[in-house]
Amino acid sequence: MRRSLVIVLVLAALLVFGVVYFALDPSTSGLFPRCTFLSLTGYKCPGCGTQRAIHALLHGDVAGAFRYNALLLVAIPWIALCLYAESRRLRNPRLYALLNAPLLIWLFLAMVLLWWLLRNIFDW
Repeated sequence: MRRSLVIVLVLAALLVFGVVYFALDPSTSGLFPRCTFLSLTGYKCPGCGTQRAIHALLHGDVAGAFRYNALLLVAIPWIALCLYAESRRLRNPRLYALLNAPLLIWLFLAMVLLWWLLRNIFDW
């Protein structure tokens, strides 16, 4: 019972955030926070552009979302797969173990760091 309540609350929160991100453009709305790292250093962090990318995705603009933050488009299926593996942890322990292997986690971290470096060198 308690787990289902948590799931309902999470889904409700996602729905609210989805409606807000669909209705308001983070590029023009003052409601959304600006990146502190970018403001302080002038360099983009790995997450810069994520809010605008989510807005673009909700409007069906995959190319625009890719321009705002390509890493997000790579990460969404990865995160979905990890959440699926977590939900089926007891039924499919091999998938869970595979996705949580230290080598795979280190590779994903390396990808994030490489994205961070390249997007600032080439101004992506």
